[in-house]
Amino acid sequence: MKLLVIALNLVGWPIIQLSLSSLFLRLPDALFAADNWLTRERSLEQGGEIYRRYLLVQRWKGLLPDGASWLGGRAKKNVASRSFAELTVFAIETRRAELAHWCMLLCAPIFYLWNPLWACCVMTLYGIAANLPCILVQRANRIKVDRLLRRFEMQTHEHEAAIHSVAGS
Repeated sequence: MKLLVIALNLVGWPIIQLSLSSLFLRLPDALFAADNWLTRERSLEQGGEIYRRYLLVQRWKGLLPDGASWLGGRAKKNVASRSFAELTVFAIETRRAELAHWCMLLCAPIFYLWNPLWACCVMTLYGIAANLPCILVQRANRIKVDRLLRRFEMQTHEHEAAIHSVAGS
């Protein structure tokens, strides 16, 4: 029985993470096209300042693996270009990844079914350590990308307004 518990603990997290990653990669992009109550930017994030200044995300985010690319998804390490279309796809992928990692983290109580309290704590800490950094990076990246997308939209509106004013003259 003890060997079974050890085996469940060792393979449990990888199975959960790979299964949920695979599931989220198969979901349509339209589900992640806009922020929801969980992914929307909060005032606490101070326009991304909390990630830049206090959590220093830029310094350590490159150490995290990009699991989506292992499973045939779109890589999020680098944006292919700074076009509006590419940035929009990147924002979609950050939402997809963030929600997948939240779901993975919420699976920690599964381990409570067969573990003593101390092991439940260890498994929960692992879940936090494996998923929270990824969530933070996705949020930091999306805030930055959303700012660029808003800039694109403002420039487009200004350009259209200029065309209309010239055409109206």
